[in-house]
Amino acid sequence: MLHRFLAAIGILLMASVSFAELSKDEVKRLSDSASIVTELRDSPDKGIPEDLWEHAECVLVIPSLKKAAFIVGGEYGSGVMSCRNGTAWSAPIFMQLAKGSWGFQIGAQEIDLVLLVMNRQGANKLLDDKVSLGADASVAAGPVGRAANAATDAQFRAEMLAYSHTRGLFAGVDVSGGVLRPDKEAGERAYGPGITARQVIENTGNVSSPVAAQPFLAALSSDVRATSGRK
Repeated sequence: MLHRFLAAIGILLMASVSFAELSKDEVKRLSDSASIVTELRDSPDKGIPEDLWEHAECVLVIPSLKKAAFIVGGEYGSGVMSCRNGTAWSAPIFMQLAKGSWGFQIGAQEIDLVLLVMNRQGANKLLDDKVSLGADASVAAGPVGRAANAATDAQFRAEMLAYSHTRGLFAGVDVSGGVLRPDKEAGERAYGPGITARQVIENTGNVSSPVAAQPFLAALSSDVRATSGRK
């Protein structure tokens, strides 16, 4: 009886591990995304306004978005996205972005990209097979600084606000024309076959976050005002 019990436990452990065998690249995506969010939220005067952050439904981070010389004027990158579920953040899903050139900062060969998804309608679009930014979903360059009152009407109406990060500085960036889609292969490694991005985000797929995702989720959940002394 004991041998059967131990064998059953072993099978369960093997099954759970098989759905969390992320590649080194995917683990790095999560780690780099955590660092970017931490830096962004620790510098409110130069980063995303906290008022906008608090109203964002989802946050998508693509570290080291590369300028691809072999694709004419193209950029490509992979990242992770989490959405609010009440007062908590969902397990992250893996995303991919590809597009024609929108122009990097002078001399930059890669940037970090952060997208704030400002309403549930925009979030739902990102959970489809793919979405074209600016066509299927409205996107605008996000305002930078402590307060959001400098945002334009176009920024307030946008479903998504986009930010670039390079050389320690955050700036709004136009990413119209980019095509975003879930990275299904990475998703299967993290959560198992047949689990969709929507199931992960909406917590209906009976999944748990990979251990490697914990720093990223912690960075999303940090209370900047408490640590900075702002009221």
